This record gives sequence, structure tokens and C-alpha cells, in this order.
Amino acid sequence: MMGPLKGIKIIEFAGIGPCPMAAMLLADLGATVLRIDRPEPPSLGIERPLRFNLLLRNRKAIALDLKSAAARGLVLRLIEGADALLEGFRPGVMERLGLGPDSCLARNPRLVYGRMTGWGQTGPLAQVAGHDLNYIGLTGVLHAMGREGQPPTPPLNLVGDFGGGALYLALGVLAAIIEAARSGQGQVVDAAIVDGTASLATSLFGLHAAGLWNDKRGHNMLDSGAYFYDVYECADGKWISVAPLERKFHDKLLELMGLDRESLGRQADRDGWPLARSILADAFRKKTQAQWCELLGTTDVCVAPVLSLDQAAEHPHMREREVLIEVAGVMQPAPAPRFSRTAPRKPTPPEAASASTMEAALTGWLSPDEQTQWRSELAQASVAGHMP
Repeated sequence: MMGPLKGIKIIEFAGIGPCPMAAMLLADLGATVLRIDRPEPPSLGIERPLRFNLLLRNRKAIALDLKSAAARGLVLRLIEGADALLEGFRPGVMERLGLGPDSCLARNPRLVYGRMTGWGQTGPLAQVAGHDLNYIGLTGVLHAMGREGQPPTPPLNLVGDFGGGALYLALGVLAAIIEAARSGQGQVVDAAIVDGTASLATSLFGLHAAGLWNDKRGHNMLDSGAYFYDVYECADGKWISVAPLERKFHDKLLELMGLDRESLGRQADRDGWPLARSILADAFRKKTQAQWCELLGTTDVCVAPVLSLDQAAEHPHMREREVLIEVAGVMQPAPAPRFSRTAPRKPTPPEAASASTMEAALTGWLSPDEQTQWRSELAQASVAGHMP
């Protein structure tokens, strides 16, 4: 059992953030992904030993100087056997290298060419540098996050890079691979973080259009405005998440907490939310997080502890489902989602690109004779490039 994408072959051009995340997701589900690294990867300011760079797990890599004609020739040869390509450069970079969609699709008409950017391949900002926070800021989504009277709260880089970026790139590439199997024709997938983030917020835009979402932060049901969708501090300084949106869950929570429902007013009465919040806050401060979890944790009141990353790995539910697993001594998320018949295998640790690993990396892509030929051509190109 190797995962539902067994047999799918993908070329990944090394980058940061959403592109390697998308490659990891596809590799986790069984695709054979070959990463093309630069000879000297750029410094990102968050350097750590390779085994902790978990987005690089589950695939092999080779290092190529794409300014070399020999290296570009090898890439085009590999593309002949690939189902898809993933790249996350600014628009035009791959074209200038001679590896743009036209060149690659000429070699492999069935190729799916996945492009990951923040702003998209077109538009006034297409060539402008940016990061997750900038992209989600432009979509209106960042503005909606935070408490009343507070600045917008950065949601790590989960909403833009990984939600609106990596997931949509992976989804688009898989959709295009399915279509290519029917039509015999590949295509370009233009995955932009601004597009994906806006798509994630489809429901929010609908609520706003209906007049049910206030542009003021902290005044809505899901942005900490509602007392029944928020976090509360416990007696030990730890926190608990409370989200009984439905009336029956809401009333059951108050019953178990020993609170009078009438004193909180109607759940839908926004004018009463501040008083109800105060009552719940006072109540939660009377017990520790563990005590509240013992009382409420397995009842239908939509309550769960707010855990740290270390604590999450130790929670009984997370342990039993093996949501987090240990690979080569590093705790990390298991592949998701789960499959009844084609379960993915346990991930392999991140691997570096080196001369000693090149043969293993190219196995399944090139014959032994071709590997020897290309290694010779790359070596000759390297020598020529260093001649005075």
C-alpha cells in the first residue's frame, strides 16, 4: 500500500512555503516527487538541520545549476516522463531559463504545469515581492481577524501560504492530471495565494453581502464577538475553546456549568453578548483546564482545551488516531486524509541533494545508461564553467 497517487510522477523546483508544502502533500499520498535544488540553497533566516525541515519529507532531490545548458537539458529530459511540474518563482523566471510552459509542453504535451505565486501570473502586482501576510491583507481576510479594538491578528502563515496556496495548487494540479488522462493534453495551473485565500472566504463574502457580517473586528459570531465562540482562561492560566453555536449544545453547556440560561439572555441577542461573556469568563476561572475537560470534554457542548504543540502530541485522542507520528526522531503530522484501501506509507525523512544520492534520486526516471551519460555531461559543463 503506497497511497492513492502511486504511479504519478512530479518534478518540483525547490522553493519556500506553499510550493514545497504542495509537493509534500502529493508525495505523502504516494506520488513520486523529484525535487530540483539549487547548488547553494538561499538562506531564509530560519535555518535548521535538514531533518527538521519537514516540508521536504518523502522525496528525493538532485542539485542542478539551471544556468547551465546541460542542467536544463536534463530537466527537459525528466519532464518527458513527468505527469506534473511544480514551480514557485516570480512570473517570467522559468521562461528566462528556457523552462517555461511552452518549452516543457513541447517536450511533454500531457504535462500539467503548476505555478505557485502570491499575486498570480498577471495583474499590476504580479512582479512585486510579498509574503503570506501581504497576500491575505489584500483579500480582506486579514482585516476580519482579531478582537474588538485590536489590530488585525496574523494567523501564522496557515491561511495564505498553506491554505490559499499549497492546498489550491495541489487541488488544481490533481484536477488537471485527471483531465489530461481524458484529453491527452496538459495545461498550466495558475495558483495564486490571493485567489485561494479569497476562495477560502467564500462563506464570509456571502455573509457580508447579506448584511450578516460586520466589518468591525470582534463584532461577529466567528471573530470573538460572540461569547459562545471564543477562548476562556481557566484557574491555572491555561485556556479552553468554547464553540456551542447550536442552541441545544449552548444550553447543555450552561447546564453542566451550573449557569442560569435566563441570566445570560437570548443567545441571538447581540446586545447581551458582553454580559454573557463576563458571566462565562468568571465561571471558567473557577476551575483548572483539566477540571473543565473532565467535566465537559466528552459531552456535546463543543469544548476542547487549547493545547501547545508539545501537549497536542500527548492528548489521548491525538495519540490513538496517530494524528502526530515520529519519523527519525522528529514528531510531525501524519499524511492526511486517510484511505481505506490505498493507505500511504509512513513518510521518509527529508533528504539532501548530493552527488552520492543522485543515482537513487534518478532511479525510475532514467535508465542506468542515461544516468551515466547525464552525469558526464553535467560534470563537463561544471568544469567548463570554472575554466578561466
